[in-house]
Amino acid sequence: MIQAANFMRLAREYGFSLFTGVPCSYLKPFINYTIDATDLAYIGAANEGDAVAIASGAELAGRRAVVMFQNSGLGNAVNPLTSLNAVFRIPALLIVTWRGEPGGAQDEPQHELMGQITREMFDTMRLPWAFFPRDEDAVAPALDQAVAVMDRTGLPFGLIMGKDSVAPHPLRSRLEPRSPTSETMSGPQWPVELAELPSRSEALRVAQKSARPTDAVIATTGFTGRALYALEDRPNQLYMVGSMGCASSLGLGLAVSEPRRRVIVIDGDGAALMRLGAMATIGYERPPNLTHILLDNEMHESTGGQSTVSHSVDFAAIARGCGYPRVVRAGSLDQLAEALDQPAEALGQSTEQLTFIHVKTRPGEVGTLPRPTLTPRQVAERFRKWLREVQ
Repeated sequence: MIQAANFMRLAREYGFSLFTGVPCSYLKPFINYTIDATDLAYIGAANEGDAVAIASGAELAGRRAVVMFQNSGLGNAVNPLTSLNAVFRIPALLIVTWRGEPGGAQDEPQHELMGQITREMFDTMRLPWAFFPRDEDAVAPALDQAVAVMDRTGLPFGLIMGKDSVAPHPLRSRLEPRSPTSETMSGPQWPVELAELPSRSEALRVAQKSARPTDAVIATTGFTGRALYALEDRPNQLYMVGSMGCASSLGLGLAVSEPRRRVIVIDGDGAALMRLGAMATIGYERPPNLTHILLDNEMHESTGGQSTVSHSVDFAAIARGCGYPRVVRAGSLDQLAEALDQPAEALGQSTEQLTFIHVKTRPGEVGTLPRPTLTPRQVAERFRKWLREVQ
């Protein structure tokens, strides 16, 4: 059994400073320690896939991150691990608890099957892994191995943690309660006729034009990223593929790791609905440099035009309820531009605020949208280089 403080001390020396995940009783000592530590950051995610995306955003900014959750959450994390991290080559250290370990302690029935296949899950995803160290002398070699493999492959590395691997550590602090109240700037009612709504590309053109030279722009998977690329390819733009619903969490990880840079996330209604819990995490963390734009055409357009349920959802009210301090219903392209360009001082604020902008768009694209000629891995490498060079 090891001490949480000793593992974290070594983890700091290897550059790990952001921790995120979903609680498990096996992880309680680590989570308690990171919440209390003044030199570490802990972001509690709504689900395991969101945690992987948060860590990925931090890593793109050059900040090593650790993702912690129990093995039952591997199913939720498969999507980003295989279609975000593997495709873009974004590493993260995964500490996954081994609930239902065969031959181990008696556990609840829901852990039995996952306990049997945990190692095979990593193998199937082609992600390297090792057993979590149980002795203090084994911690440094385990971290040596993990960092070396991540640096060489660009892939996440898993440490599978058995029961009673870490000694208890009490929680001495409490998360600060934060009121969900916000200042909503409501625009006019949405136009009745679809023809009156802006197109996706028109809204993207406004966002692209409003982006400052130092802004990082994350575009959700599907037509949104392809349409942004079609307008103008820029090194400050990351075009998500796969990992649907993870753009906002990746943007959160990037924003907290690059606090002096505005991060603009361009989301879609289907993607936002898929991982709606991410908005609660973002609303609590409230990075003032994050702007979350939701382009809502009420359909999964890139998969054939199937309807979403967004026509019955008030996204602005959800954002307000989740704690976004500034919420804008942009009923026109001019209002979108104003929401992006308006200085914070004009809103009676001394600093920028976490902002949510809901924009209704009409379905349809003119012609066939091109796909980026760069591979996702090349896009990520270019994006990392731009983050390092443009301050």
